Amino acid sequence: MTIHRSLPSDFYRRPAEEVAGDLLGRHLVRVLPAGRVVARLVEVEAYCGPHDRASHAFRGRRTPRNESMFLAGGHAYVYRIYGIHRCLNVVTGAPGEGIAVLLRAAEIVEGEALVRRRRPGSLAAARLLSGPGNLCRGLEVDMPLDGHRLSHAPLLLTEGVPEISRPVRRGPRVGCGSAGESAAWPLRFAVADSAAVSYPRASLK
Repeated sequence: MTIHRSLPSDFYRRPAEEVAGDLLGRHLVRVLPAGRVVARLVEVEAYCGPHDRASHAFRGRRTPRNESMFLAGGHAYVYRIYGIHRCLNVVTGAPGEGIAVLLRAAEIVEGEALVRRRRPGSLAAARLLSGPGNLCRGLEVDMPLDGHRLSHAPLLLTEGVPEISRPVRRGPRVGCGSAGESAAWPLRFAVADSAAVSYPRASLK
């Protein structure tokens, strides 16, 4: 069995933009009663706190929904979108900063059959965890994992293989058009040759 070594606390105690780029290639491990899924991260977005109009923490706003975003780096921030989908974020920085990285897409390394139980149909393997809602659905990430520390089961981030040998592209974040000038910030990071990267792709340079 492959040993998955969790990332050290210092990895997360940095600005969201720095952590975002370094998350590509890391492994997200989901331990389920029926087995384990290992997924390689290939697309993320950084959200930079009180000065970022696209962030849930814009102007330091704290609510029951986003309280986990203000934990110390290395925790999960899970929230609902449109009342249906879940989105998984990795909190970064120091306690109280309110900065995080949204996990948008991943390639399955292990456990495809377990993912297909949650995402039935004839989708190609590369599309099963493409998009933040699909990633959470395929890995059974739901609200009980909000605030979970990502150094231990049932959900952990491990060293994996940083994507230094695969081209990485950047572009504006998805769905942030109403965020003023911050909508154009190139804080979406994606592994260019991965079929798992979500749409739209044209804005990635």
